[in-house]
Amino acid sequence: MATVKVETEPGRMFATQVSGLVHTLVADEPAPDGDDLGFSPYELLLASLGSCTAMTLEMYARRKAWPLEQVRITLGFDRVHVGDAENCDQPTRRVDRITREFELIGELDQEQRRRLLEIAGKCPVHKTLANGPTIVDRLVGDSGPG
Repeated sequence: MATVKVETEPGRMFATQVSGLVHTLVADEPAPDGDDLGFSPYELLLASLGSCTAMTLEMYARRKAWPLEQVRITLGFDRVHVGDAENCDQPTRRVDRITREFELIGELDQEQRRRLLEIAGKCPVHKTLANGPTIVDRLVGDSGPG
């Protein structure tokens, strides 16, 4: 099981310290809302998906002994209108959308490139996001006054 600990930074509006077993990073909101001390939460989400996807492609290509030299993925997040929103009961309804653009460096043929694009959808983080994980919240520790 993967675990991270997130703590707010005292005196900061939104900055948080994110700690894993070994590594630490800072997350924040961009200015003017935050202090822009680190990646935004959505950038971290995209980084998780992009990193997992790149690692999955590298692992698959190595197993197949394919000449994949490098993977570059540009990811974006936005909210878009549901199809034909002008004619539906909720014209302001939007859905979250993540886009990925792949650059596969190496002497790969078209079939190898097509297969790697297919494999991209099989990375564990992609599967987790696509399945809509269950999030379980629990209060722990000090319950406060009274």
